[in-house]
Amino acid sequence: MKHKIGILGGTFDPPHLAHLRMAEEAKKQLGLEKILFLPNKIPPHKQISGMASNQARIEMLELMIADHEAFEVDARELARAGKSYTYDTMRDMISEQPDMDFYFIIGGDMVEYLPKWYHIDDLVKMVTFVGINRPCYQTEVPYKVLQITMPEMTISSTEIRNDIENAQAVLPEKVWSYIKEHQLYGKK
Repeated sequence: MKHKIGILGGTFDPPHLAHLRMAEEAKKQLGLEKILFLPNKIPPHKQISGMASNQARIEMLELMIADHEAFEVDARELARAGKSYTYDTMRDMISEQPDMDFYFIIGGDMVEYLPKWYHIDDLVKMVTFVGINRPCYQTEVPYKVLQITMPEMTISSTEIRNDIENAQAVLPEKVWSYIKEHQLYGKK
């Protein structure tokens, strides 16, 4: 029997409570053994925020998941040159760990965008996509996506960066402290 591993990719700039809740719900609802948080360097589908360094994003993720034994950070995409394509990462992970079944967790905004992913026809053979409901996004795509529902959390990293003064309520306490201490996102 293969091990079931969840992967939650993103810029995590900054990581917030919705990221944590997505991972918790996917782990619980799908019986996943572990969740890997996969920060990307250059996302192919959005502009680079340029707000926090790669190291700061890793440190914030580690602070956020510190109390979750089954959660880990996998920083491999940050070491790679060029855009962070899920196809390349999954090809590497599968060759390193052929005894794993990988569940790639994405928000509703990414479910809608899935047909545009790099090598999507190959990628859907490599992983099981797991879509988390998100308000105002289409979840019907021509690919198999397991759907998970959780209470709506209308939080985005972009909104947090744009209004850092009022973001404390949607950030894990340790992440909020890190942002204040390191004066990230305009917090001077």
